[in-house]
Amino acid sequence: MSEIERESMDYDVVIVGGGPSGLSAAIRLKQLNPALSVVLLEKGSEIGAHILSGAVLDTSGLDRLIPDWKDKGAPVATEVKEDNFYILGPHGQVRVPNWPMPPLMSNHGKYIVSMGNVCRWLAAEAEALEVEIFPGMACSQLVYEGERVVGVVAGEMGLNADGTPGPAYEPGMELRGKYVLICEGVRGSLAKELIAKYDLSAGHEPQKFGLGMKEIWEIEPSKAKPGTVTHTMGWPLGKNAGGGSFIYHLEGNQVLVGFVVHLNYANPYLYPYMEFQRFKHHPLVAELLEGGKRVAYGARAISEGGWQSIPKLTVPGAALLGCSAGLVNVPRIKGNHNAMLSGIAAAEAAAAAIAAGRAGDELTDYEADLRSGPIARDLKPVRNVKPLWSKLGLWASLALGGFDMWVANLTGWNPLGTWKHGKTDAEATGKAADFQPIDYPKPDGKLSFDRLTNVAFSFTNHEESQPCHLKLKDASIPISVNLPLYAEPATRYCPAGVYEVLEGEGGPRFQINFQNCVHCKTCDIKDPSQNINWTTPQGGDGPNYPNM
Repeated sequence: MSEIERESMDYDVVIVGGGPSGLSAAIRLKQLNPALSVVLLEKGSEIGAHILSGAVLDTSGLDRLIPDWKDKGAPVATEVKEDNFYILGPHGQVRVPNWPMPPLMSNHGKYIVSMGNVCRWLAAEAEALEVEIFPGMACSQLVYEGERVVGVVAGEMGLNADGTPGPAYEPGMELRGKYVLICEGVRGSLAKELIAKYDLSAGHEPQKFGLGMKEIWEIEPSKAKPGTVTHTMGWPLGKNAGGGSFIYHLEGNQVLVGFVVHLNYANPYLYPYMEFQRFKHHPLVAELLEGGKRVAYGARAISEGGWQSIPKLTVPGAALLGCSAGLVNVPRIKGNHNAMLSGIAAAEAAAAAIAAGRAGDELTDYEADLRSGPIARDLKPVRNVKPLWSKLGLWASLALGGFDMWVANLTGWNPLGTWKHGKTDAEATGKAADFQPIDYPKPDGKLSFDRLTNVAFSFTNHEESQPCHLKLKDASIPISVNLPLYAEPATRYCPAGVYEVLEGEGGPRFQINFQNCVHCKTCDIKDPSQNINWTTPQGGDGPNYPNM
């Protein structure tokens, strides 16, 4: 496709991704210098369509970006009134009191929100400042001049399944900028390319991930408790995997029910989606949901490596922001505030560079700010919780991690130093011969649902005639390697039922139902052979989350 000629447009700053980091960067750039030309490209059909987050919002980023957000009508209204934490067993639960937890773990003063709706509001604020926002524009390639990133290719559409141009082919455009800010979210394809090309992870721990699955329920009004936050750990995962749940009560009798499974689990028979469905049958959850109805479903990967896994963030002409950089605070289960703060910091560095007549160099001031400012102060004290959990288990992480966080909170010093993560999540996958299959209860259609039924509630759609965006490096690996060694875990770790092993006269066959893909990126992360490469489908395709 290199012979294709594309039109190009020049901007001061090109932003890839309409999440909280990209929108914050766009707004801050225009606040600093209204004359700057800023374009933001979003692969979803609209801003918010691909946004999925818990979410209890720490407003520190929003406070800094738009201090009068309340007066301007931001959709941030349900303040946390009650904060609960439980350890679950199969039939009961033990409440962990709030007082032993470090102050940073408190959710009081935070807000339960739909981040999709927050992003829609931020987009309106950005457009009022004359930021050009183009949804439905997937960025499929980076544009280089030598070692410098100078732009992206966006909006290529109409390819045939074999990758050749179809009758309605549109080549897309090159959008070029003095600086390109990559805000794709977790495991974005352009960020992945930059990290590999420039070896940005050298000297840093590998990134770690979780799979977050979420349903929105409308419950009986008598059970609604707006402002109530509940987190759980323990059952049903037990020793099979790290993770836990969240249950957040919004206004309007809506409850956000989520489940996170850390992707460093060893047992290839583990089925994260079915663990989520089984969780809802715990008496604590079932009593809340009975009589209600699920109205939406979605899933996405979560960056969990924390401080020690943040790669080098800048290359000539480009920078990584938000979840592309991996800025989630795992014990707090929060990253949106850091995403917004990274957008602000990158914007300030880019605006200063352009004002000084620079272009295409490294925004070193941005990286310095991130590694010494409020994001560092948020992530450094909690940096050992994830590796402690992975290496020593739940109870040791609660005890030692709590001690480490308390001391860091009081003194700014972590007595446990900095623990390493070690293996990637793909490398953590064990051989099927060393484990037993797990017998999961059949979904009842009331509290629990099969994958394909739930995927319909993500409102996912892909044009079927386009090339499959889930690329196999070697098409033989799923059957020749992953099936005999790992019982082909792709059939289980995917929360959307994209991957199947079909039996036929000629033997087993691997099938990819890319139309189901909710863009969670789990396959790109967890495949034990690292044989699956997630790339962008044509713009506008994928989930269409209403208010995730």
